[in-house]
This record gives sequence, C-alpha cells and structure tokens, in this order.
Amino acid sequence: MITVLAGGVGAARFLQGLVRVVPPSEITVISNTGDDAEFYGLYVSPDIDIVLYTLAGIVDESKGWGVHDDTFHALAMLGRYGEETWFQLGDHDLATHIYRTHRRQQGGTLTEITASLCHALGVAVRILPMSEERVITKVQTPAGTFDFQE
Repeated sequence: MITVLAGGVGAARFLQGLVRVVPPSEITVISNTGDDAEFYGLYVSPDIDIVLYTLAGIVDESKGWGVHDDTFHALAMLGRYGEETWFQLGDHDLATHIYRTHRRQQGGTLTEITASLCHALGVAVRILPMSEERVITKVQTPAGTFDFQE
C-alpha cells in the first residue's frame, strides 16, 4: 500500500506515472482541499478533480486541467447573463460540480462523494480529501485578500 499526498497538476502527473508501476488498487491519495471554492453556488474541488480526471484518462492534457474536448456552452450563457467567467468550467466539469453539490446537500461526505465519482469514472486509486471540513486558502496582497483561485 502506498499513500500519496497530492495537490494540483504536478501531483496528478506523478500519479499518472505511479499507476504504471504500482497497481492502482494499492494506492491511496490524500488530496488537497485547501483550494476548494464555490462558483455559481457549486462546490468545486479542483485538486481532487485534476487527480480524478487524470487517472480516469479524460483530462485535457493541452490545458493541464478540465475534461478533454469539453464544451463551454453553460459558461457562455452565464457570461451573457452578466456573470464572471474567468474560472473556466466546462460543461462536463460543471456536471461533476453539480453532482458533488447535490450529494453534499443530501448529507454526503466529500469522501463518499469522491468515491462515487471514482467508481463512475473507473478510477481504482482511492482518493481521499485531506479534510471533510472547509480549509480555505487565502492570499493577502496590497490590493486585498483573495481566494487562492482568484
């Protein structure tokens, strides 16, 4: 059994190589949740998602994040409604966030929800959030305090 502390694109790429030499069922990933945020009322776990999408073989390699060949129709419509669209969430990615948010509202834990996402996408690596509680990363600058994703 191997346990990996992971956060972001670099960790996802490391895990992509690790599963080639270690059976995925023998790997547990403890993923960063300090960058989790809400966008459009949806709970987004970017570090969990990049690991999930990478290990599922659906990551957009050219961008290093998101889902390969994703479309952005929902985001374009949100822009027409006057919403900020700087955080590029594709339609398939939005489905992940809708699912996660819905399950959380039903009382599901982030661990349970992540396991369901792994199962649905055929990911045999066990991905665990570093915490079930919100851990928010903030950046203080002369211009003010911002969420890490901003």
